[in-house]
Amino acid sequence: MASQALRDFLDTLEAEGGLHRVRRKVDPRFEIAAVLMERMAGAAQFFEAVSEHTMPVVGNVFNSRDRLARALGVERAALHSFILDAVRRPIAPVMQEGAAPVQDVVHDGSIDLARLLPVPTWFERESGPYITAGVIVAKDPETGRRNISIARLRLDGGGKIMAGIAKNHHLNVLAEKASAMGRSLPIAVAIGNCAQVLLGSQMYLGLGDDEYDVAGGLLGEPLRLVRCRSVDLEVPAEAEIVLEGELRADDLVPEGPVSEFHGFYVDYGPGIGGTIGCVTHRRDPVFQSILPAFTPEHCLLGAVAIEAVVCDALQRVIPAVRRVLVTDGGMGRLHAIISMHRPRPGEGKRAILLAMGQVNLFKLVLVVEDDIDIEDPRAVEWSLAARFRGHDDLVVLPGMKADRCDPVHEDLLVTKIGMVAATRPGDGGFGSRSEFALPPEAVMAKVRSALGEY
Repeated sequence: MASQALRDFLDTLEAEGGLHRVRRKVDPRFEIAAVLMERMAGAAQFFEAVSEHTMPVVGNVFNSRDRLARALGVERAALHSFILDAVRRPIAPVMQEGAAPVQDVVHDGSIDLARLLPVPTWFERESGPYITAGVIVAKDPETGRRNISIARLRLDGGGKIMAGIAKNHHLNVLAEKASAMGRSLPIAVAIGNCAQVLLGSQMYLGLGDDEYDVAGGLLGEPLRLVRCRSVDLEVPAEAEIVLEGELRADDLVPEGPVSEFHGFYVDYGPGIGGTIGCVTHRRDPVFQSILPAFTPEHCLLGAVAIEAVVCDALQRVIPAVRRVLVTDGGMGRLHAIISMHRPRPGEGKRAILLAMGQVNLFKLVLVVEDDIDIEDPRAVEWSLAARFRGHDDLVVLPGMKADRCDPVHEDLLVTKIGMVAATRPGDGGFGSRSEFALPPEAVMAKVRSALGEY
């Protein structure tokens, strides 16, 4: 069983040398971002002294698959299967009665978020400080079903916020549904969460499916929740900070340039406005941030969630599928590799089309045999060189609908590409593209077992 508190994992990291304490005073305006960018692939960074604040900031916590596996309590090699199993075996949360750590301290009345929280301003052209690791909880105003997600939240003075959300984002759908009913949408924003809650919030589930259930599957036990004080919502009892308030879909607020996962600035037009009326937190809270743009933690949390959901969907109809990897170079969103066991003719192309249908972001999908380590770029490129035949194995789909996030879309259209670099059934004998040149297996086993003696 894993801890449900971020701080417990931070203690573990520090004991193992995976957390670096920055004792020099830092400015939340750009300086925290600069340090995190210079150290984006290394130890988690714990900023003890943030100008004009007593609350520390932590970032780069879950910035590698090794680190994420450590947080989930599994071996690195079992990470994908563990997450896939959690998607297939969710565990519903439970309510914690009585006091919860995240409600040790309560602020209500007149709220000034910029004074309470050390929210970083990340990049030069962005228009203000953004909360980037806030897990947003909302309920469907018609069905009461929960939705858990992450969206960027800009501080707009006092208790005002602006949420930057795509039109097809479930949170935006709920906000617009509430607006059509003449209501605002109550929200709660949990900051400082364990890996299981963060990862659960990134799952591509159907509207009405509860991401808390997947978080429970990742924990191996029910996630403990506590009722908010001012809105009818439930939040993780072990979180560090919770903001309680509302979003108003009819309150359109200009945003201007903002960073996206591909590393460029984009201008999506206005976001929607909201207000925070209550803040609760632990007695000694830690403010968690995720460095946005094309950075390891930002890309990875989405990637591992997407690949598990896609793999589950593909395996339901194509048993030959073994694994899906959403690549780092593809920004954790746009490129995927599918591992298959000796796919039948046409089966690789079918997997490509199904994956693209499952995730609109995908625009390059590669199919390889399961004898290829899909996390090894050299092995994947070898597979392309050895097994890919452009005249038979290339799928080109021009004029496909793209996500607004795609950096090269034109009028929300893009050309999508699939490549099948796999052997044909029947291959395997002399001269085939599947029999590797090796010494006899008995000799290999003998040497392997006593390699230190050579």
